[in-house]
Amino acid sequence: MSTQTDRTPVTPPSEDARRAAAERLAALATPAGALGRLGELGVWVAAAQGVCPPEPVERVRAVVFAGDHDVVDHGVSAYPKAVTPAMVRQFVSGGAGVSVLAAQHGVTVRVLDLGVDADLTYLPGVTDHKVNRGARAIHLEDALTADETRRALEAGALVAREEHAAGAQLLISGDMGIGNTTPTAALVGALLGLPAEDVVGTGTGVDAEGRARKVAVVQQALDRAGDRVDDPVELLTALGSADLAATAGYLAEAARLGVPVLLDGLISVACALVADRLAPGAAAWFAAGHRSTEPAQSLALSKLGLEPLLDLGLRLGEGSGAVAAVPLVRSAALLLRDVSLLADVL
Repeated sequence: MSTQTDRTPVTPPSEDARRAAAERLAALATPAGALGRLGELGVWVAAAQGVCPPEPVERVRAVVFAGDHDVVDHGVSAYPKAVTPAMVRQFVSGGAGVSVLAAQHGVTVRVLDLGVDADLTYLPGVTDHKVNRGARAIHLEDALTADETRRALEAGALVAREEHAAGAQLLISGDMGIGNTTPTAALVGALLGLPAEDVVGTGTGVDAEGRARKVAVVQQALDRAGDRVDDPVELLTALGSADLAATAGYLAEAARLGVPVLLDGLISVACALVADRLAPGAAAWFAAGHRSTEPAQSLALSKLGLEPLLDLGLRLGEGSGAVAAVPLVRSAALLLRDVSLLADVL
């Protein structure tokens, strides 16, 4: 069993399957390059599955990691922390945006409580992995203790193994946590060596004054963390949260298990950057579902070498953009699998 601290490079997707898929794509009864990004995506699916032609992508599972962030108390968010448990209730009742999209596209949604500042044990459908009741304000002190970081990473890895055992062909990471774009902007800034001004956006909709406060908080957090950010576990301890650490652990373990992942917005992509440090080479197992409006997400995607499938101006989070892109992944696999070969129609 892998651990979240061994840093062993992951086995990449199958090069033999990728090569066979590229050859099959070129041999389809379509003009060269006519399938565009769908053709490229089909090749990625085949390589991740290790077979050509690829199997239909039927079993897609999304995991929403929920947690609160004390940095909200410092004016960085347009909404109070009380919204986090309220939205968790919407996930399990089916009224959240990602829930509606998932029901439409046949995606299973699972909700995990890592650090919500409320007792959610009464809610059926919420898995309790609670590490704390909110990450500490990152500009003033470490978000987590070393033990909390370890527990969160292990929880995320465990969930990835459970989803793999349940037969998932494609995984999605979702998020719920008011204020979570502040620590994730800090994570991206730390990993890319960028100042807060370059990575901070408006999150759920703060005004210019709110963004200025957010920039100041993130820069103070980056200055406080210093060179500790060179180690991914220390980085999560200093600037992350239980939900973000669990997401990074989940993404890293998915790559180790050879399960492809469709990334969502800033939170998912920032954690993917961390996961690629925890499990070098993990990025090869990731595809980008959509481009969000947060500047840090585009910067992180560029670092990961990923081009998003959708660009719809979404900033909902929850895993919604990735779930909206699931039909494209399914279509790409079926096109590569079922379109006739040119040699068979001439």
